[in-house]
Amino acid sequence: MTLVDRKSRYLLAQRVSKVNAKNVTQAMIDLLHTVTPKLVRTLTPDRGTEFAGYREVGQELEIQVYFPDPHAPQQRGTNENTNGLIREYFPKDTDLDKLTDQEITKFVNDLNNRPRKVLGWKSPTEVFFRKKLHLV
Repeated sequence: MTLVDRKSRYLLAQRVSKVNAKNVTQAMIDLLHTVTPKLVRTLTPDRGTEFAGYREVGQELEIQVYFPDPHAPQQRGTNENTNGLIREYFPKDTDLDKLTDQEITKFVNDLNNRPRKVLGWKSPTEVFFRKKLHLV
């Protein structure tokens, strides 16, 4: 389960045991509670049935939830681009179920601290939290 901030490209990810509305709703709530609530204003999930708990997420986090138009992936371009970056780390034939939580955490940290041209060569972490990090 992945969530990507449109402006900063900051990625949140969590494994869900089974992709269904109950598990995805709880994962979204858990992930979004890990960042300062004021940094989360809206959520735009895709139109899959696993996002049926969107009202609960919106109420819990006091945010607006929007949906893209049907068959309009361009309305979620940042998410589609991030999916492409994920495939750079884990090619399409990779069984993601076999990844450890540590491997997922490392990947998310690597991607969030990778400078991006679109961000003026800042990392998503720097932009999301609006601070210059000194990584070693």
